[in-house]
Amino acid sequence: MERFHILSSRPVRQSVSVSSQRGAVMIIALIFLLLLTLLAVSASGNSLLQQRMSGGLRNAQQAQMSAETALRGAEWKLWSGSNGATKRLHCGTTVPGECYTFDASTPISAVVKFRTQAGWVTEGATAYTGISSDVDYTALANGSLAKNPLYIIEDMGPELPPGTIGSLHESGSTGSHGNAGIGRHIYRITARASGGNGNTVRVLETTFSAKLN
Repeated sequence: MERFHILSSRPVRQSVSVSSQRGAVMIIALIFLLLLTLLAVSASGNSLLQQRMSGGLRNAQQAQMSAETALRGAEWKLWSGSNGATKRLHCGTTVPGECYTFDASTPISAVVKFRTQAGWVTEGATAYTGISSDVDYTALANGSLAKNPLYIIEDMGPELPPGTIGSLHESGSTGSHGNAGIGRHIYRITARASGGNGNTVRVLETTFSAKLN
């Protein structure tokens, strides 16, 4: 009986040892699978973050260029208007979308909001749709914008030659007769534009000297 017991116990011990090894291998495999899963999730997260950052940068650049385009378009409107009576702007305090007369003592609420308020503001502004007013920037084949850019023009007053009393002086504007800025006004142009995403907004300003409109 003792011999039979010794011989019969050996296979049982070997079976338990193989089962333990198989269990250890499975645990190690699960650990490696978990590590690989974590690495894949981390790489995917970084890829999505970089994609969002690239998209945000693209939207910001689009909004910046769109606002610059609107500024140049408004400058061209002032310049071309100074060469023909039919194209001249008529500035006043209640002429939305045309040209406003600046008065520091009585600021125009629509202009103040357009220049300072966050987000997308349209009140009192003019949509810029190209020099010929036939371009829809929201329907371009490539790089379309969420909204067409807007601008506001303000007549800041006459341009004064250096040495005179007043606040609007421009250097280097002396005419052929030595009178600086005669018949010219300083205009402030404010442009507001969006990128491909309407949540990205840029507001830019410039001043432009042109003949009295």
